[in-house]
Amino acid sequence: MTALVALAPAKVNLCLFVGPVRADGRHELVTVFDTLDLADDVRLEPAADSHDEVVCPGVEGPNLARAALHAWRARSGWDGAPARLTITKRIPVAGGMAGGSADAAAALRLAAAAAGIDDPALLEEIAGGLGADVPAQVRGGRVLATGAGEILRPLPGPGEPYGVLVVPVEARLSAGAVYAEADRLGTVRDAEGLAAARGAVEEEVGIPAPGLLASGLVANDLEVPARVLCPAIDGALERVRAAGADHALVAGSGPTVLGLFLGADGPRRARAAAPSVPGALAAAPLPAGAGAPRPAPA
Repeated sequence: MTALVALAPAKVNLCLFVGPVRADGRHELVTVFDTLDLADDVRLEPAADSHDEVVCPGVEGPNLARAALHAWRARSGWDGAPARLTITKRIPVAGGMAGGSADAAAALRLAAAAAGIDDPALLEEIAGGLGADVPAQVRGGRVLATGAGEILRPLPGPGEPYGVLVVPVEARLSAGAVYAEADRLGTVRDAEGLAAARGAVEEEVGIPAPGLLASGLVANDLEVPARVLCPAIDGALERVRAAGADHALVAGSGPTVLGLFLGADGPRRARAAAPSVPGALAAAPLPAGAGAPRPAPA
């Protein structure tokens, strides 16, 4: 097995609308994902032992990348030598930016490359069984996701330019707890309301000029329940607004907070604002395919 490396880019939900619970226990969603140049590094190489292993310093407990590797072997029939995945984290852990899902998607891309199999549809099918955020992370780029996140429609690029200020919050929130709180608060949309949100989003992301960020549709239905469970989010939102962001919102299920800086100078403005917000990182959109596997450096 040749050692390979791949980026595992963070995702941002430029909008996230949450609807009813499906029969499988997942909520219906309408969301526009985009991938950022804030990314983990994932390396695949032969394992020193007789079984697959995942090494992820600083992250305890089960790792979705291990599940991805196991699912790939089971579904593809790949019987390659035991593999070692080493993950270098840069995405905030349990922060609502799908870092674990990004790592799992990178693991699938790396395993497929090691197996010599080029089948994006198979990767997305396997990803759908791992979690709602994983399928969109297989390809990356800007994607309209519906269903529970597994029905994907790549959007025309390059899309609107913008920069992102990423502000981690020192707290842990599980996505399950935030969705449960949304149900308790009654903030999820009914089927009719979700369909209306989908129609509004589709009008703004069509050809020729995606206009989502300027439309007033930048919103996150999980923001209120996340703030209820983690009041520290409120201070982070205030700091991001004070730094000049055009939009301040919670990342996914939180608790990370994002500031969006719109326009061609958005990335520069985000970088300039970062020193004024403790712990902040600046990021920008990353095009689809940027996480493709490549040979590991010697």
